Amino acid sequence: MSEAILSVVNVSHNFYTKKGMTIEVLKNMNISLYYGEFLGIVGQSGSGKTTLLKIMAGLIKPTSGSVFYKSKPINGPTPAISLVFQEPALFPWLTVLENVVLALKRFKELSREEVVERARSYLDMVGLSGFESVYPGELSGGMKQRVVLARALVTNPDVLLMDEPFSNVDPLTAVSLRREIDMLRAHETLPPSSVLLVSHNVEEIVELSDRVIVLSGRPAEIKGEVKISMEKPRDRRSPLFYEYVDAIFTLMS
Repeated sequence: MSEAILSVVNVSHNFYTKKGMTIEVLKNMNISLYYGEFLGIVGQSGSGKTTLLKIMAGLIKPTSGSVFYKSKPINGPTPAISLVFQEPALFPWLTVLENVVLALKRFKELSREEVVERARSYLDMVGLSGFESVYPGELSGGMKQRVVLARALVTNPDVLLMDEPFSNVDPLTAVSLRREIDMLRAHETLPPSSVLLVSHNVEEIVELSDRVIVLSGRPAEIKGEVKISMEKPRDRRSPLFYEYVDAIFTLMS
């Protein structure tokens, strides 16, 4: 296995209620995401998967432990790591193009023309060429998620973190998005280098992942790991596919 690009080391996290109660969400998590890897993390709803992703993206500081990007500690958000949430968070008063351009605001070395051209190229990459002037309210759920994906990729991140990104789109759109993301990850000249997908959909995880980490319920701990050795694209109807699905469900139960 190659060197880890993103590492979670001894991470635990608690939430504290107004009444002074402590809710333990994550417990002693140790996870490595390697260069060129598509890593799946699966667990039941409410097991702390979203919290884990926010910590890995530098949006939340863990109660204890550390996260490292290329062996350096993460102390806040970085353009090298993009996070796609379950709900397409777009600004309704901005056009599709403006929503994507927003991600490049910190890239001061780029001219306005370069920013717009880069945003347009990524919208074209996700199949939204011609929709630059449309507002989010005029888009379907699948198209909104494509805008979010373009915005996540336009910064040329090394790591793409995804939190249940296909759960709110129709099945056919979900199939298309899954294929596109996996093709982007496999393309040597396009971002991202590595992808981490969090989901409670085991079949989705098996379809995409090179390796799957299974989490327990709250507080989330690592129950086991399954390496998937199947050629892509993977046939969901094959007996081998369901051997992996069964192995993961066994670890979850």
